[in-house]
Amino acid sequence: MRVNEVLKHKGHEVATIRPDATVLEAVHALRQRRIGALVVSVDQVSVTGMLSERDVVIGLAEAGPGFLDRPVAEVMTTDVVTCVPDDSLERLMSVMTRRRVRHLPVLEHGRLAGLVSIGDVVERRLHELESEKQVLHDYITLGR
Repeated sequence: MRVNEVLKHKGHEVATIRPDATVLEAVHALRQRRIGALVVSVDQVSVTGMLSERDVVIGLAEAGPGFLDRPVAEVMTTDVVTCVPDDSLERLMSVMTRRRVRHLPVLEHGRLAGLVSIGDVVERRLHELESEKQVLHDYITLGR
């Protein structure tokens, strides 16, 4: 299975935040949308960085409550790992594990086209395994 198939299932909407927004604004966006990360973008097309719950927790632990007043640009992850619609889920699992990231922006021709989370990958992989199991079960029980 490929990333484009995941996006067909979940959609292409991506939650973004501007780099000049405060961390507190980002926290409110994360809570409101019930998500774990935001793509940082000046135009909702390019990827400037990522801000995750983990970034916020680490920042609060290190800097205290004043951290919430900082601009997202100061605290975001700038070394963003991305993928493309034709990437396989196996590749994504490998990248996510190796790089210890849970969200990958999807770029198509250099433009933001979606976001895939570890939850999306696991869900689709489980669906794929269930389908394979059913085919094997039918083959064995029906003798085909």
